Amino acid sequence: MSVAYKAVGWTSWKVKYDLAVAAFAGVYLAVFAVASLVLQPHVTVETLVLRATGSLALVMLTGVLAAGPLARLSPRFLPVLRNRRHLGVATFLAAAAHGALALFQFHFLGPLDPLASLLSGGGGAAAAGPDGTASFQLLGAVALAVLFVMAATSHDFWLSALAPSTWKSLHMLVYAAYAALVGHVALGALQQEGRGYLWVLIGGTAVALFAGQLAAGARERRRDRAVLPDAGEPPAPGFVRAVRARDIPEGRAKVVVLDRERVAVFRHRGVVSCVSNVCRHQMGPLGEGRIVDGCITCPWHGFQYDPITGCAPPPFEDRVETYDVVVHGDFVWVDSKPNPLGTPARTARVDVGAGAEPSGAAS
Repeated sequence: MSVAYKAVGWTSWKVKYDLAVAAFAGVYLAVFAVASLVLQPHVTVETLVLRATGSLALVMLTGVLAAGPLARLSPRFLPVLRNRRHLGVATFLAAAAHGALALFQFHFLGPLDPLASLLSGGGGAAAAGPDGTASFQLLGAVALAVLFVMAATSHDFWLSALAPSTWKSLHMLVYAAYAALVGHVALGALQQEGRGYLWVLIGGTAVALFAGQLAAGARERRRDRAVLPDAGEPPAPGFVRAVRARDIPEGRAKVVVLDRERVAVFRHRGVVSCVSNVCRHQMGPLGEGRIVDGCITCPWHGFQYDPITGCAPPPFEDRVETYDVVVHGDFVWVDSKPNPLGTPARTARVDVGAGAEPSGAAS
């Protein structure tokens, strides 16, 4: 993707994933329609579709936000996390259908311009909040606008054009979209009589989502703060004790925190190297990947980097930071200062079976 951009070619897994998302949406809408007709047989078709698409968008957005903490708590959810951009786009489509129908039903058929009607809280009692203001409409519009921006910039072209850090900051607005959407529901649907159970359901889901984020973050912090036993003075100024050499699996890595930055210390065929833990594609965790054909392979989308230079294999041009390492005694020590991008790093050899002896550069 760092060479050229073209139409996305879906793999068999992505096709299955998208079919599963589409099937879920279809089943949800069908079940919602049947349940609504049973409980409220006089509901109009317009109202039924409006409620179904709106609630579907909320459910799917909850899934988008839950993917991150669930994947950190259990690797079984990693496939959802790796492809949640697809789920995000589907969420926007459901929200857009809800918004378009609401705009048409409550604002296009009145005397005012649709946008002016929306901003002024027009459209009748069904479109206004309990106090007659446009608060809940504006919250819905804000949520839809954020989802649109995220869906429109979901392609890798924008990831490259905006730079990963900017792109990630932009997509962190998903939390603002969720808060606006919950506020939209709280000031709208939940104000109607007989909806007390929805307060418990939506409030409980929001609390569970928040608790999941906290639990995943606490687990990450415990791992980052893991303390190694004292190993004496560093072998050179600026080097920090990172990990026991024998604890690094062959062909894989141990992720450690180095000056508040996560780095991945790999071992492959007796050579230890260290790179940034952040993939340049979508900021995926390189340390959770493995070395394939001599290259560090990101577990999210397969982007690869040379473990010594940090460069992607030709013709790709992506690069990650590398760090010099030294194996001293039982421990791998890492220089806290990264090398300039594209610079070959100092690696070290280690024989785990025979015990790690002090070693110098292997490259």
